[in-house]
Amino acid sequence: MTRRTALRSERTLIDGRLRPATVVMEDGQIADVLGYGGLDEHESLVVETIDGVLLPGLVDTHVHVNEPGRTEWEGFETATNAAAAGGVTTLVDMPLNCIPVTTTQQALEIKGDATRSLLRVDVGFWGGVVPGNASELSGMAERGMLGAKCFLCHSGIDDFPASGVTELLAAMPILKDAGVPLLVHAELETGELPPCAGDVRKYSTYLASRPPSMEDAAIAMMIDLCRQTRCAVHIVHLSSASALPLIRAAKDEGLPFTAETCPHYLCLEAEQIPDGATEYKCAPPIRGRANREALWAGVRDGTIDLVTTDHSPCTPQLKKPDEGDFCGAWGGIASLSLGLPSVWNEASARGFSLEDVVTRMSERPAKLAGLGRTKGRIARGFDADLCVFDPDARWPVEADALPFRHHVSPYIGKTLRGQVLATYLRGERIDAGPPRGKVLRAG
Repeated sequence: MTRRTALRSERTLIDGRLRPATVVMEDGQIADVLGYGGLDEHESLVVETIDGVLLPGLVDTHVHVNEPGRTEWEGFETATNAAAAGGVTTLVDMPLNCIPVTTTQQALEIKGDATRSLLRVDVGFWGGVVPGNASELSGMAERGMLGAKCFLCHSGIDDFPASGVTELLAAMPILKDAGVPLLVHAELETGELPPCAGDVRKYSTYLASRPPSMEDAAIAMMIDLCRQTRCAVHIVHLSSASALPLIRAAKDEGLPFTAETCPHYLCLEAEQIPDGATEYKCAPPIRGRANREALWAGVRDGTIDLVTTDHSPCTPQLKKPDEGDFCGAWGGIASLSLGLPSVWNEASARGFSLEDVVTRMSERPAKLAGLGRTKGRIARGFDADLCVFDPDARWPVEADALPFRHHVSPYIGKTLRGQVLATYLRGERIDAGPPRGKVLRAG
């Protein structure tokens, strides 16, 4: 039986601008987008008027869920709950920190089988490129892998080793033929790096051990490999603003080269990180204020294509809170439910529109993952994935209210602007009912 409903708002984001509209939904898809008063009075239709801005559901293509194998770090049940709380209707899970790592066809199938019944939002999977697995990549793409990620430095776990030029030249033509991107953790260990030594409670000690030159060298290498292979390359979690001219030149050359940055690089700054506050540790690191403003300029001019959270949690003890040891603590920022309000808080203060922010956090990530035909826009034929947002609400981030598994985050205690009021997956509001998320494939 066909079920038709509608959501109506005086501010609906359609084709890059806010306008009054009624979004008609049928069997989980957007059947039509009408004017605010455009409904036939005699049509049998349940219409809900929204007091807030109606946005496409966000698409977060950089999330570490860690299941199966390290579910005590996060897990799909808590991660997808947190995603929904933040207006995210689609997330793409990274291939490491789970056991087994997603570097084989079998591991991809294991992950899908282990997680389908737990999903409150739709989920896709990145695979991984590691030494020796090039022969797995084509089959993984056929089984739904949306793309593959590599590390150019130690990933933090030994079962996801770094790839070098030889491994990448083997993998990139296969990914190109499959029509999926290579995602790159772009830090290259040049052999000239200062050790993480000195006062380990000082953030400056850790920051000095991962200078921008690591990213810049890695990005220069990947531009060359992209030029050789024409495989689409996407730089994840860019933190070094000094790499922006390299990325811009690659784009100007016409290379299939894109980049993202993350809320923590746009919202936080090294100068304000307290001694021992290891909840701020991530890799690449949060850099200084001037670097942050240069990243914002890169977002504005399009050098940086999109913004993702890089939600990367762990158990609290791995952050070494008692020692406050930046060198020994696990690196990763937990922020899955906070992406939109944290970015909007800073973007609005710099003159960005809400349309600017959502394009970079919904439509463009969907295209990166090969989901741009059904996700990331309010348009006829797209999935009815929607977010209701109050852009003017101001609220404090409290630890006990965070919906991801462990209440460890550098945003605790900060006041943010903008609050997600409701999230809809394929036309149904996400609530405490049975999980309805799906495992996605590109297309």
